[in-house]
Amino acid sequence: MNTKNKLNFIRNLSLGAVLLFLSAFTTLAAPINIPLGGNAYITQHVDGAEISDNGVSNWKGLKTVISSWFRMNQKGKINLSLRAKAFAPDTKIQVTIAGKSYPVNLSSKDWTIVPVVNLLEIDRPGYLRIDLQGISKSGEFFADLSDLVIDGTALETAPNYVHDFSYYFGRRGPSVHLKYPFPEKETVEYFYNEVTVPIGNDVIGSYYMANGFGQGYFGIQVNSETERRVLFSVWSPFDTQDPKEIPEHQQIKTLQRGKDVHIGEFGNEGSGGQSYLKYSWKAGTTYKFLTRIYPDGKGNTIYTAYFYATDDKEWRLIASFLRPQTDTWYTHAYSFLENFIPNQGYITREVLFGNQWAVTHTGKWIEISEAAFTYDATAKAQVRLDYAGGEVNNRFFLKNCGFFDQNTEYNTPLKRPKTNKRPDINLKKITSIK
Repeated sequence: MNTKNKLNFIRNLSLGAVLLFLSAFTTLAAPINIPLGGNAYITQHVDGAEISDNGVSNWKGLKTVISSWFRMNQKGKINLSLRAKAFAPDTKIQVTIAGKSYPVNLSSKDWTIVPVVNLLEIDRPGYLRIDLQGISKSGEFFADLSDLVIDGTALETAPNYVHDFSYYFGRRGPSVHLKYPFPEKETVEYFYNEVTVPIGNDVIGSYYMANGFGQGYFGIQVNSETERRVLFSVWSPFDTQDPKEIPEHQQIKTLQRGKDVHIGEFGNEGSGGQSYLKYSWKAGTTYKFLTRIYPDGKGNTIYTAYFYATDDKEWRLIASFLRPQTDTWYTHAYSFLENFIPNQGYITREVLFGNQWAVTHTGKWIEISEAAFTYDATAKAQVRLDYAGGEVNNRFFLKNCGFFDQNTEYNTPLKRPKTNKRPDINLKKITSIK
């Protein structure tokens, strides 16, 4: 190779190396928008701002804190910016990450990408929390915010956050389940379960569902600061989200209603009959659930729920429903934990389930000491990874929401030690309760 060719070769090689370097840098620096509409919550002074699918708006409270989480999956560095639109040129806010606060000036009335911090060190995989709080403003509102914007070397492995998914369900967080296998070749008529919500885990918006079955569910809820319920629901065989569309011959019929129990209907997750008792159950106390399911021999199935009110030391009938066009015994036993209020999806909650038993149609009691952990579409889409289940102190547990880092694999088999102590229940006496 002559001198001229050598120079051209070196020149082309150098240019190629530069282009390769720039290509790599561009790939690493490509920004990711974290939409606040699906990934943010008002965690302090909730009346001082609003969050919709478009992001943060009507932000006026000085004490209001807006928090967002996303999960980083490798070490490295990131740059963080905000996509914001201020209402006055002298607006000041602060952004807090890992205990360190960064003041940010917002001045543009147009949507603008505003830098917050560069080369922020990510020293481990896990959820990263970003808090935003107002400092000063001359107008009524601080700013509208639509996205966090991140780029950097720590994004070589994609982060987890709510995107290309329902913001409503993403902000609610993942629901988690326990599926209980019944013994083969046994016809089960009753399922018994015990539920304890640990102290501090009775979070508003939680449903701690004890006795699920192929056509419905039965458990306890925290509906508000002043109201708690024992809820029992059965789906209609008619597939609709609107209970008013159900033909009369496929509607759930009420056979019995317990004292002070409300009977109604529900929709938006299938439709059917619903009953609930307003009952101030307590965290730290164990409550007992018994559900009976059997065919009536006329092409229908009867579903009845009983709740042991531990505080009153008595079994109570919740309701008995007839489901038409159904011929089944108890199948598909399961429990679940869900948050049904999107604004509460940043708070962790946990529940314990223990001493499960099945009773066959011939009256044989069989202890159920195994379960499988599963989860819903939110977790399957990997937009939220804050879900877990397992065994602790001879009981199964479920845990969700709150952006904790550990999670449990789908369909993980679980096993608890058997108690070998059949519940002290007189079925004939309980089923005579009106």
